[in-house]
Amino acid sequence: MNSQIQKLYDIGNKRERLIIGLMSGTSLDGLDIALCRIQNSGTDTQLDLLHFATLEYTSDFRKKIRGVFAKREIDQQLLCGLNSFIGVEHAGLINRALNEWNMEASQIDLIASHGQTVFHAPQILTKDPSLPNSTLQIGDGDHIAVHTGIITVSDFRQKHIAAGGEGAPLAAYGDYLLFTDEVENRILLNIGGISNFTFLPHTNSDLKSFATDLGPGNTIMNQYVAAHYGIEMDKDGKIAKQGTIRYELLSALMAEEFLQQDFPKTTGPELFNLDYLSQIQQETNTGSLSHPDVLATLNAFSAKAITASILKVTKGLENVAVYISGGGIHNPLLMENIRQDLPLLKIESMQQINMNPDAKEACLFALLANETVAGSPEHVDNIKNSPAICMGKISFPS
Repeated sequence: MNSQIQKLYDIGNKRERLIIGLMSGTSLDGLDIALCRIQNSGTDTQLDLLHFATLEYTSDFRKKIRGVFAKREIDQQLLCGLNSFIGVEHAGLINRALNEWNMEASQIDLIASHGQTVFHAPQILTKDPSLPNSTLQIGDGDHIAVHTGIITVSDFRQKHIAAGGEGAPLAAYGDYLLFTDEVENRILLNIGGISNFTFLPHTNSDLKSFATDLGPGNTIMNQYVAAHYGIEMDKDGKIAKQGTIRYELLSALMAEEFLQQDFPKTTGPELFNLDYLSQIQQETNTGSLSHPDVLATLNAFSAKAITASILKVTKGLENVAVYISGGGIHNPLLMENIRQDLPLLKIESMQQINMNPDAKEACLFALLANETVAGSPEHVDNIKNSPAICMGKISFPS
């Protein structure tokens, strides 16, 4: 037997595993690296976050990714090269984190790599029935495994699509196993480039858990300030706070067909981008608005897309709590807009249920890798409209 297969077998039979979870989102701020100790599997899973870091990308790295990100026409040679380049870069950042944590690669059982999404194309967005749902995350797992010396599980979203899903969001699997409560009906809201939530009814409910994308989180705001101010984000919502919400633009943005569709659903920057904003501004004769007014309106748009969905799914339910993670939690104006729309609901950071809100997504991919090597599809067979599967491709370092 190949010694690497024997090693993987032994890892799957261990009582606990040390797994590094990686997440690189559409905001391209950096690589989230979470070192997790995970015991057991399924609903018996126990996850402890031992170390966490977000290692920032260079401006050159971001520029390269943006050359192919969410674009229908690209340089194929650049895309091909970036698949390897990102794998090597991510491996370097992992090695750097391990060094900072005074840990050796030999101590780590697995790496769980989400990769870098460059295009997301479910039929609901493409409107093309001749091609199946598809998505593409680059950052080759073999390169990560070889350059770290650690078995790597990657490319999780492909199995979800192959089994009949849309490739996103995947948070439902980890959220369901870790955070389902006996009493609370929970909304686990993640605000990244795109906002999404997992709905977790309490354990005695007749309702089923599910995860869904909601609409824009930070993506259009980030694109807008990059285009008009040359910065990565409207930090703390400072520019948006100087503006006024323009409701004629907000109403038109909220009329988008995707926002009216039933749950679960998935979307991406392929829809919610500056071209989309420009088209709506032309239709509403709001093209001459000041930049602060546009940002104030975009901030309100992200909040409304989120809160309208939460109100829809929690209508008639009691004892509802919303726990928030992702970069959007650091935007005070966005948080204020969300709280204003949900005055009757408990709204807290994920920290309140013992999860670092910045590390959550990376931790959840570590959990998915744990299920791949030590779990079972039956562990997640009670999630609405999501295939009961274990996900990820396995890359050996030698």
